[in-house]
Amino acid sequence: MNKSLFFIGCLLLIFSTKSTLAQAPKKIIVEHSDFADINQVENPDAFLLTGNVRVNHDGIVLTCNKAYYFQKENYIKAFGNVQIVQGDTLFLNSKYAEYNGNVKKAFAAGEAYMSSPDATLVTDTINFDRNVQQVYYNTQGTITNKDNTLRSKSGRYYVAEKKFQFLTAVTITNPQYVIKSNHLDYYSNSGHSYLFGPSTITSKNNYIYTEKGFYDTKKNLAHFLRKSYIKYDDRLIEGDSLYYDRNREFASATRNVKITDSINRGVIKGHYGEVYKKKDSMFVTKRALAINFVDNDSVYIHGKKLMVTGKEGDRIIRAFNNVRFLKKDMSGKCDSIYSNSRIALTKLIGNPVLWNGDNQITGDVMHLIGNNTTRKLDSLKVLNNTFLVSRDTLGTGYNQVKGLNLFGKFNDGKLRDVDIIKNAEVIYYMRNDSNELIGINKNVSSKINLILENNAIETITFYDQVDGDIYPEKELPENARKLRGLVWRGEERIFTKEDLFSAEENEYNEKMISAAKKDDAKENVPMKIRKETLDYDKKKPKKKPKKK
Repeated sequence: MNKSLFFIGCLLLIFSTKSTLAQAPKKIIVEHSDFADINQVENPDAFLLTGNVRVNHDGIVLTCNKAYYFQKENYIKAFGNVQIVQGDTLFLNSKYAEYNGNVKKAFAAGEAYMSSPDATLVTDTINFDRNVQQVYYNTQGTITNKDNTLRSKSGRYYVAEKKFQFLTAVTITNPQYVIKSNHLDYYSNSGHSYLFGPSTITSKNNYIYTEKGFYDTKKNLAHFLRKSYIKYDDRLIEGDSLYYDRNREFASATRNVKITDSINRGVIKGHYGEVYKKKDSMFVTKRALAINFVDNDSVYIHGKKLMVTGKEGDRIIRAFNNVRFLKKDMSGKCDSIYSNSRIALTKLIGNPVLWNGDNQITGDVMHLIGNNTTRKLDSLKVLNNTFLVSRDTLGTGYNQVKGLNLFGKFNDGKLRDVDIIKNAEVIYYMRNDSNELIGINKNVSSKINLILENNAIETITFYDQVDGDIYPEKELPENARKLRGLVWRGEERIFTKEDLFSAEENEYNEKMISAAKKDDAKENVPMKIRKETLDYDKKKPKKKPKKK
C-alpha cells in the first residue's frame, strides 16, 4: 500500500512539473547582433546588443540599432529604428521600445507609428498587449488609409478584427465630408464606421446628426438611428431610421418621418419617405400629411402618397388616392391633387368637394388659384355640373345654387364674391331678421352673383332671362325643393386634423408611436444595419454551367 501511494505521488509530481513547465513563458531569443557586451556596473544583469539587433519571441520579431536584454526578467529595451513585426498584420515602429516576454506586452515611444495592410497610426506612445491582441494609445493620434484621415485623443486597435475604437474626440476627414464623434468604431479593412452618442457628418451638400449610426466610408452608404437628421440648404429630413446614399444624394426615412422645407415654410410627415436631392424630388407615404404655412394659416393635405418635384419657384406637389385637405374655414376631398407653385394653381381632380364655411361646393373640375405676390388664396374655378349647397339654418331644407361653371374671388382667405355662369338655378330659403321663413325662392337665370359674408350668403343677384318666384312653404312640394343632381355630402365634411385620416391609418400611427417608445427604451441594443445598406457587398453566386 505504501509503495502504491509513493508511486502515485511521484506521478502527480511529474505531471505537476510538466504542467508548470508548459505554462512557463517562452524566453526571448536573440537571433543576431553585430556586438554583445555585459557591463555589471552600468546595467547589471543586462546584455548590451549593438548593430543590426534582431530578437524573436513567440511569433514576433523585434529589430533595432541597440538593445539591453535582461535575460532573467525576459525583458528588452530597444533604441534606434525600432520595429516590432507580428506576421504580416502589424508593424510597430519607434525610436524607443520596451518588450516584456513574460506578460507579452510592448511599449513604443518617440515618433511611434503602427502600420497594417489597411491603415497607419502615428502618435507619441503606443502600447501593444499581445494577450488580447490590442494596440492602444492615450495621446493625440492620427490614422490614415487610402480614403480617410482619423484623429483622436485616444484609441484602441483590435488586431484580429482590424477595428479601431475611439472614445474621445475623434474626427474622420474625407475629401467629401468630415465625421466627428466621441465614440466611433472604425474597421480599417472595410471602411465601416459605427457612431455612438452625439455625432456629426459635415459636407458641402449637407449636414448629418445622429446618436447611433453606421457609415461606410468606402461606398458612401449610411444608416442612422436615434435622433438622426439630414439637413440640406432648404430641407431637413428626420426619421427613426434613415438610409443615405451620398453618391446618388438619395435618402430614405422610416417611421415618424418629417421633412421640413425651410424656404417654402412647409412640412411633410409620414412613416416612410424618399428624397432624391439631385432630382429635386421626394415622396412620402404611410399616413402622409403635408402642412403648408400661408399667411399665418396652416393648410393640411393628406393622401396615401405625397410627391414633391422641381426646384424652388417651380415646385409641383402631387397627392394621390382619397386626398383630404383642411385649412381655416375650408376643407375638401378628391381623388388626387396637383399643385404648381410657379403658376400658383392647385387642381382638385376626381369627384372633388369643397366646404367653405357651411357651403358645400362640387363640380367636375375644381381649381384653386393663388397670388404669388401676396402668397394668399385668390380665386376659385369650378367647371361643369357646379353646385353650391348649404343647409337651411333652422329647417330641414337646402339652399342650392346650380349652374354650368362657378368663378369665385377670395378676400383674406375667405370666399367673398361668387358668379354662377350658364343655366343658373336657385332654391333659397328666405328668412327675416327674426329668422322667420318668408318663403322659398326658386329661380332660373343665365347668371347669378352671390356675395358672402362670414361664409354665409348675404345677397343674391340674378342676371338676364330671370324666371321664377318666391313660394310660400306650403305651396312648394317636397319633391320640388331639390335641384336635379343634388348630392349632400355633409357627413364627409372634415372639421379637424384627425378627420383627415381613416380609422386604419390612425391605428397604424399608434403602432408606430408605440414601437418608437420601445426602441428608445432599448439603449444598449446592438445596431442592426438595414439590409439595403449592406447588400452591395454580397456577390451574386456564379451560375453553374448547364449539363449537356
